[in-house]
Amino acid sequence: MTQKTDILNRYLFEEHHVRGELVQLQQSYQDIIANHNYPQAVSILLGELLAATCLLTATIKFEGDISVQLQGDGPVAYMVINGNHKQEMRGIAKIKDQDLAEQAKDLNALIGKGNMIITIRPSQGEAYQGVVALEADNLADCLAHYFDTSEQIPTKIWLYNNFTEQKMAGCLVQFLPAANDDNDDKEKQADDFEHLCQLTNTIKTEEIFTLDAEALLYRLYHQEEVRLFDPQPVSFVCGCSEEKCLSAIAQMEPSELKNIIAEQGAVNMTCEYCKVTYTFDENSLSGFISDIQH
Repeated sequence: MTQKTDILNRYLFEEHHVRGELVQLQQSYQDIIANHNYPQAVSILLGELLAATCLLTATIKFEGDISVQLQGDGPVAYMVINGNHKQEMRGIAKIKDQDLAEQAKDLNALIGKGNMIITIRPSQGEAYQGVVALEADNLADCLAHYFDTSEQIPTKIWLYNNFTEQKMAGCLVQFLPAANDDNDDKEKQADDFEHLCQLTNTIKTEEIFTLDAEALLYRLYHQEEVRLFDPQPVSFVCGCSEEKCLSAIAQMEPSELKNIIAEQGAVNMTCEYCKVTYTFDENSLSGFISDIQH
């Protein structure tokens, strides 16, 4: 079966205390990197961060916003994906050394010594922030380390890229602790988790970019009882608008607006995420500068 893109699938192993997630992305990823002309390694890492954020968001029961940021002393100052529980995502990378970024090939070369900062802002309740050092060689292992240290939940993550076709994907297998404290059960649960991780590790890159979730999960776990939940679409939603630009303009001094219009003919505001430029001429801003028209 043909892969359906921009879909997050959650599934549960009925006979084990383990859950899984699979995310397959194309259009949302293409929308995020469009118009930015990032070096290839930057585009790939930003795509991996997008897939990782989708997986992370799906493991957390909350309604609200999430931000996953990488920052360090490398040629990329920071990289961030912002999203929410609806899997509406946007992201950006800020490069401070273009030449070094173009030569970089991996996470360490791009970010250098740094941290991953995960910020969750629920619609109700207090915000939460977790920080983990980027000590592993790749983003998948860094995120697994976050779960081990911050959440204390054994988790394995795989991230895949097909940059030629601008596709990204990710898979997560996570241990679900049982209420029973029996040591024999715990040992069996750990063995089950490791077994399912080994099965998941057999995913081939071409499979995850050509098969849909049902076909892929059957190929991996046909001897297991797997419950597949309803899929959730993933989309790029920037959030910029003419109204938000006008709200920002309203904070400016009328004399400053008048000077910009005199020098440039209009006030131009470009969204850093999607690169759309909003243009406001003197007529459209007359209400903001009317008190100095005299």
